[in-house]
Amino acid sequence: MFILSMRMFNIPNLLTAMNMLCGVMAIFLAFGGRIDIAPYLIFLGAILDFFDGFLARLLRQQGELGKQLDSLADMITFGLAPGVIMMVVLVFQEGHLHLLEGSTMFRSDLLSSWIGNLPSLQLSGKLPLVALIIPFFSMFRLAKFNIDTRQSESFIGLPTPANTIFFMAFPLLLTQYGNTTGWEHDLILWLIQPMVLIPIIIVMSLLLVAELPLFALKFKSFQWKGNEIRYVFLISCGILIPLLLFWSVPIIILLYLLLSLINTIIRKKQTHEIQS
Repeated sequence: MFILSMRMFNIPNLLTAMNMLCGVMAIFLAFGGRIDIAPYLIFLGAILDFFDGFLARLLRQQGELGKQLDSLADMITFGLAPGVIMMVVLVFQEGHLHLLEGSTMFRSDLLSSWIGNLPSLQLSGKLPLVALIIPFFSMFRLAKFNIDTRQSESFIGLPTPANTIFFMAFPLLLTQYGNTTGWEHDLILWLIQPMVLIPIIIVMSLLLVAELPLFALKFKSFQWKGNEIRYVFLISCGILIPLLLFWSVPIIILLYLLLSLINTIIRKKQTHEIQS
């Protein structure tokens, strides 16, 4: 029994558990109005999510238990947490973006008031609940990934971490530019309007379960040939991040989708030429 317990609580599984706790803390912070801090816990969870799989392969501790734990942790950190955070962003937008202490903390009493009055709110006041389709589709995405044998070396549909990282740019940009002036301020306030943000949430959520082939950053070798799309993506990230900072986050995810589409078209063309 002791040996079994030790196998259960190995290093990769503990990292997976820490990933889950990052998601839980991000949710608590979001409900407390601290959407300026919550995204950083999501980013930490994403790092832990990468290293738990990396160490599991390195230490040869892969197994069905780790696979299930990973899905459960991802459901919280990359499913429920982004849904809650984006719901809070929409609540604050509905409340005309009242800020406290400059641009570092949003008023948590605004969120509490919205939650307390939720049953009596009109349809427009319940629009923030649309953000909960993120965890809805994330659940199906994660379950599909576990049983889809086609996704061993690539992805079919947008991975939940990529979708979550895309949305974490919104609260970070809002807290950074919400109380400033200039094009950044105007652009982020336009992006979080319900008529703009809700369609984005719906489209990105549908991409989670779409039959869309996407490349994975898994290198069988580090040669250029066969990894062209991966190197182009990584080089682009290295250029965009220092130039655009937080603005680079959604652009990188959109670039990932675009490059995957180009990669799919090229592969289909090559397959067609070979068959011809």
